[in-house]
Amino acid sequence: QLVESGGGLAQPGTSLTLSCVASGRALNDIGYAMVWFRQAPGKDREFVTSIDMGGGWADYADSVKGRFFIYKDIAKNAVTLQMNRLKPEDTAIYYCAAAPAFGTLRESEAMSYWGKGTLVTVPS
Repeated sequence: QLVESGGGLAQPGTSLTLSCVASGRALNDIGYAMVWFRQAPGKDREFVTSIDMGGGWADYADSVKGRFFIYKDIAKNAVTLQMNRLKPEDTAIYYCAAAPAFGTLRESEAMSYWGKGTLVTVPS
């Protein structure tokens, strides 16, 4: 089970932090990565970032590279998404997901587990 928290309203240019906690087996022990996707109103779900819970490498969508940063907390079996310099186009429901780290982590179809999502709103 994956549970997100930290969404809300943020003004453009400010920061917001999202968290995702996984229950059950330690994801680094089973070779999993944790991934963030987002879905804006009327648009398809899109990849945001991922991190290998074992190896630690991270990947970012071009739209958030240099503004968003993902961190892992092995002890808590969790990840944090630090979102800086927010823009109105960052408005979306943000979903945490988990999948085998060797998979195609940018594809939502490859995810094994999903959280219910948390809403981030950045007004224009």
